[in-house]
Amino acid sequence: MSELKTPYLMFLGDVGDQLGAKTAKGIVDWRPEWCLGQLRLEGCAADLGIADMTISEAARAGAKTMVIGIVNSGGFLPDHWVANIVEAMDAGFDIASGLHIRLASVPAIRQAAERTGRKLFDVRHPSGDLPTGKGNKRSGKRILAVGTDCSVGKMYTALAIEKEMHARGMKADFRATGQTGIFIAGSGISVDAVVADFISGAVEQLAPENDPDHWDVIEGQGSLFHPSFAGVSLGLLHGSQADALVLCHEPTRTHMRGIPHQPLPGLKECMDLNLTTARLTNKDVRFVGVSVNTSGLPADQWEAYLKNLEDELGLPCVDAFRNGVAPIVDALT
Repeated sequence: MSELKTPYLMFLGDVGDQLGAKTAKGIVDWRPEWCLGQLRLEGCAADLGIADMTISEAARAGAKTMVIGIVNSGGFLPDHWVANIVEAMDAGFDIASGLHIRLASVPAIRQAAERTGRKLFDVRHPSGDLPTGKGNKRSGKRILAVGTDCSVGKMYTALAIEKEMHARGMKADFRATGQTGIFIAGSGISVDAVVADFISGAVEQLAPENDPDHWDVIEGQGSLFHPSFAGVSLGLLHGSQADALVLCHEPTRTHMRGIPHQPLPGLKECMDLNLTTARLTNKDVRFVGVSVNTSGLPADQWEAYLKNLEDELGLPCVDAFRNGVAPIVDALT
C-alpha cells in the first residue's frame, strides 16, 4: 500500500503525444483538486489543461509529490529526465512513478533520495509482505468491475460509481488495483505486479472489513476470457469477495485486445463464468448492471443499443461517460 502526499505536480517530460500522458490525464480528470500544475519539457506535445509550473513555483504553491504521469513502451525512464527528478527532491518533493523501472535503480535518483530524505514511490511495484487469500467472510459490502476484455472502462466505471455513491451520501471508497488508479485514490495495490499466489490476499488486504453499510468499489483488471490476464482477473474475483458485479464491455471489438485469434465472449457467457468463479468466496454474488463504452457506435445508435441490451439481460445498461451510472447504484439500494 502506497500513501501518496497531495497535491501533485504532474511531470510530463517531453512525451510526443497526448496518449503518452494518459496516466496524468486520468488523475487530472478524476482528482483535479490534487493537481496544482504540470511540468513540461521542451518538445512536449501533451497538455493536461492545467497551469504550467516550474519546480520552484510548484513548491511555493504547496505541491508535495511530483508524479511521473506518463506511459511509454517498455516503461523506461529517459536519462535526460533524471536532473528534473533530482531537482524536485532537492525542492522537497517526494517522487511517484507508475513506470516498470524502479526509481531507486537509477543511481542519481537513489542517491538524491538518501541525501534529502525524500520518498520514492514505485506504485506499480507493491511494497511489504502480502498474505495468501483465505476467503474468510468480511463485514462491509463490495462491488467489483469485471470485463469482457481488457481496457473496456473498468476503472472509469468504478470511479463513476464511487462518485455517484458520494453524491447520495453513501459510504464508499474506490479501491485501486492499477497504477493510474493508485494515483487517483492516493493508495492501492497494482495487482498485475503481485506474484500469482498472493493476488487474492492482496485484494483482501485492499478491501478489508468495514462498516456494514460501507461499499468498497474495486477497480477490475483484465478479463477471465483474455489468455494474457485471466489469472489476475480470477484473483480479483476471489479476493474481493464481491457482493455485486458490474460487467464492462466495448461492443465494436471483433477480438480480444492484442490477440486477433481470440474472439470476444458473449455477454451472458461472460457473466455466467464470472458468477461461477466469484461464488467461491461469496455465494450470494450477483450482477447489478452493465457499463458499455459506446464511443465507437454511431451517435444515433448508442441509446438504442443500450435499451436492447437492457431488455435482453434484464439489468441496467449504461454508458458511464455519456449517461452516468445512477441506475446501477439504484440497483444496490
